[in-house]
Amino acid sequence: MQEYADKYELINEINKRAELFIGEFEQINDRNKDTLLDGVDRTPAQMIAYQLGWLGLILLWEERNMKGEKVTTPVENYKWNNLRELYQSFYEKYKNFSIMELRNEFNRKIEKIIELIEKYTDEELFKRGGRQWAMSTPSNWPIWKWIHINTVAPFKTFRTKIRKWKKIYDEK
Repeated sequence: MQEYADKYELINEINKRAELFIGEFEQINDRNKDTLLDGVDRTPAQMIAYQLGWLGLILLWEERNMKGEKVTTPVENYKWNNLRELYQSFYEKYKNFSIMELRNEFNRKIEKIIELIEKYTDEELFKRGGRQWAMSTPSNWPIWKWIHINTVAPFKTFRTKIRKWKKIYDEK
């Protein structure tokens, strides 16, 4: 996993990967956003909903932490060893969104993540113990790593998935 020299390097990487990921959806329309194809495990709408779900959780963890609340990760009623139901909740939450609404919500949440990163001190962001929610698992990762594995890493993975989906769809 990549380490970052400073918060601006992390921000630049998030912006770059987010733009590449969401840009893949320009040709997807509302008629085919919910089409599941053999060889790809999610529909285009589910791919964006997945990203929105995790971005939302980071923002929720921080919001609750700032209110002095104890944060449970990934979220109340969901365990790390069974995330399928959590993903289903993401899909359900965004199922009635148009592809344009999904894209706009994605861009809005990316802006909020960037604002969050800009507020952190380097110590909060890069050292263990920056927030209670970041210490909530035995891994005790620094905040930057939580953000990376819920932004940059899946944006790369899911960009590959949507490109594969589009290729299969075009071949039909």
